[in-house]
Amino acid sequence: MGGISFRTRDVDEAREELGARYYANRMDVLGGQGGPFAARFDTVQLGPLVLGDLSCGADVRMTFGELGAYHLNAPLGGSMAVRQGSGPALVATATEAVLLDPAGDTVLDRWTGDCRNLAVKVGAAELRECLERLLGRPLNGPLTFRPYLDVTRGPGASWVRLARQVAAEAFAGEGVARHELVAKPLQEALLNGLLLAADHPWREALDHPGEPRRPAPVKRAMDAVRERPEHPFTTAELAAVGRVSVRRLQESFREYVGLSPMAYVREVRLDRVREELRAAAPDEVSVSEVSWRWGFAHQGRFAARYREKFGETPSRTLRNGG
Repeated sequence: MGGISFRTRDVDEAREELGARYYANRMDVLGGQGGPFAARFDTVQLGPLVLGDLSCGADVRMTFGELGAYHLNAPLGGSMAVRQGSGPALVATATEAVLLDPAGDTVLDRWTGDCRNLAVKVGAAELRECLERLLGRPLNGPLTFRPYLDVTRGPGASWVRLARQVAAEAFAGEGVARHELVAKPLQEALLNGLLLAADHPWREALDHPGEPRRPAPVKRAMDAVRERPEHPFTTAELAAVGRVSVRRLQESFREYVGLSPMAYVREVRLDRVREELRAAAPDEVSVSEVSWRWGFAHQGRFAARYREKFGETPSRTLRNGG
């Protein structure tokens, strides 16, 4: 974990730096109360996270495509007015951070010159996988957040304070946070902490994790799927593995897993597709070849479910893999 300090008075250089660390963008300087343009970007990469202490000195406007990652803006002062997709205008301030989704074209209408911003990019697939590990089951829907996060008190304030400390430590010389034994737990703490601080459909389940243990039939069926996800399982076969009736298995899966048995099979196979795409080079395999091998015959439905689960298209995973 190493920090990068960047300073420039050139708008194009600033745009390119933010494109390299965060997202491709267009940047324009606006008239306003700010002074001359003078970008100060201090960023650090921590696994699937990018943490930045960013300021421009002058009011600017920026446009992006889809971010492809979750993104949090938490200003120390000033404000950032942003829109995403067809959603309402959102304003990040020193009291309320704004958390953006991976999907939807994004426009930063005004980043005020007096705004020094903590900008955190979070890998969509990694955050979803983190939540699934905490819950002990696959998600049965998209991971979407309430856009505003109170950073004046409680978990929101604690998480932003931790993110700032981690970013600052990266610029403090040869500190212990640069060591993998420390960096990995910090990465996990930031992912877990964001899921506990922000509002989403599974927040209550994280706050009250004492759900009953899965019964043995469900565990036996889940273990069989994970051991042989390539096998053409049927619900009847999984019920036989679990030593219960089909109806009992279906009811137990919905109660303890939140999915039907065959939906669980598809979720495990999606994970295997992603693993294979990330390990392959684009000239070695095609997305359709890999998805077909894992039992996804309808490419349109497969691509839509893949993007919903991992926050990116399968072709993008393949391009970024290898």
